[in-house]
Amino acid sequence: MTDGMTNQAYYDTIIVGAGISGICAAYHHMKQCPEKTFIVLEGRGTLGGTWDLFKYPGIRSDSDMFTFGFPFSPWKSPKTIADGKSIMEYLHKTAKDFGIDEKIRYHQKVVDASWNDGEKQWSLTIAPHGDAGGYILKCKFLFMCSGYYNYEHGYLPKFEGYEDFRGRIVHPQFWDTELDHAGKRIIVIGSGATAVTLVPTLAKTAEKVYMLQRTPTYISSLPSVDKFAVKIQKIFPERMAHGIMRWRNISISLLLYKLARRYPEKIGNYLRAQAKKRIGPTYDEKDFTPPYQPWDQRVCFVPGGDLFKAIRSGKAEIVTDHIERFTERGILLKSGKELEADVIVTATGLDLRLLGGIQLNINNKPLDPGNHYVYRGAMISGVPNFAFAIGYINASWTMKVDLTSRFVVKVLNHMSKNGYTVVTPTMAEDRVTPEPLLDFNSGYVMRAEKLLPKQGNKHPWKIYQNYFRDFISLNLETVRDKYLVYKK
Repeated sequence: MTDGMTNQAYYDTIIVGAGISGICAAYHHMKQCPEKTFIVLEGRGTLGGTWDLFKYPGIRSDSDMFTFGFPFSPWKSPKTIADGKSIMEYLHKTAKDFGIDEKIRYHQKVVDASWNDGEKQWSLTIAPHGDAGGYILKCKFLFMCSGYYNYEHGYLPKFEGYEDFRGRIVHPQFWDTELDHAGKRIIVIGSGATAVTLVPTLAKTAEKVYMLQRTPTYISSLPSVDKFAVKIQKIFPERMAHGIMRWRNISISLLLYKLARRYPEKIGNYLRAQAKKRIGPTYDEKDFTPPYQPWDQRVCFVPGGDLFKAIRSGKAEIVTDHIERFTERGILLKSGKELEADVIVTATGLDLRLLGGIQLNINNKPLDPGNHYVYRGAMISGVPNFAFAIGYINASWTMKVDLTSRFVVKVLNHMSKNGYTVVTPTMAEDRVTPEPLLDFNSGYVMRAEKLLPKQGNKHPWKIYQNYFRDFISLNLETVRDKYLVYKK
């Protein structure tokens, strides 16, 4: 943070959030709009977003690092799935290498943001260190890169008898790093990415770990190290090798997603067969048979099959049942069985909150996102000079936010070149059938559906969850169409 930044109160662009999305947005602003002033506002004390917040054992990426990493900052390790510490080191190095760290203001929580047609600018109320009051920053364009869930608390269902349990209860989002779990009996409630990460890690030192799930998840194993990546990195320069691996993995992941949607029964059977092969005689099909098709919810990837190995060793066990209540000793299940534990981990999901919980106001009227549509998955209908970054549900988050960031700077440069001061996505007169923003039936998405803007059933209001289609739409197509209304 420079003195010039401290004294300045007006910017061309303000980026909110210094996680993966914010770092990506800042890079493209510096690269493509070097003449424009901008800052990145971060409510926490360091960059990294999710990867700084979560401290639970074994935290790692849930997709391969060649697509999860930035296209402009090569991932040099042959690791397919990276641990949280490695990801944080990568993010810090990227921010430092490109001078992005100098653009970030920490402990600057944005309370609300108001657009004024007369002034043609946004006014942001900033609360330093989260305190009440604060000060105002103004900008021409607002780019929200704050993720899509609540950092202040996770989702916790109401469990009867919750207070009766005499052991320790911990939520992964607020893991106590001083917690001693060695030699303990542990119940991990959940079946998503957090649970399948925690269970094999805890099982290394715990007496026994139960993964208690109400609904099974599709789980697939990935190699810990990509042998093809090792060969490519030896042959080509690092940036070229990274590009080759990135496009190769993007193509493979999209192909597998398409196959899963077209042949769900065959892909489901294949995933179960792989789990059975790795677990052996203790495999129980009901633990790996979700009541939905592959990619109706995200498939969980486990590097080197570590979850399957933990189950095969007997140190971990999957229990598919419903919770009747918490007891003094553990959890009583609907089946009548009681699981005893010293520690219960509530990996029960996220509390989805778009735009970091910031209230948007347009000409002194509060904006209800649920009444608006998304334009190319990057802007919101009727909201001037505004964009937001949200990643894929079927692939790496970074792939989509990189395309969105490229699109935003294209719009900004087009405005500068032609003397425009305002751009607003407009529905025109098209008839669009509303659809949920995220075509995903995960619990955290279903709970927040009414709070999110909608997508439509056709371009440019449709979100396709397809990198190649988005690459054309956001990176190659013109930013001049009848839906983007520019004004001088």
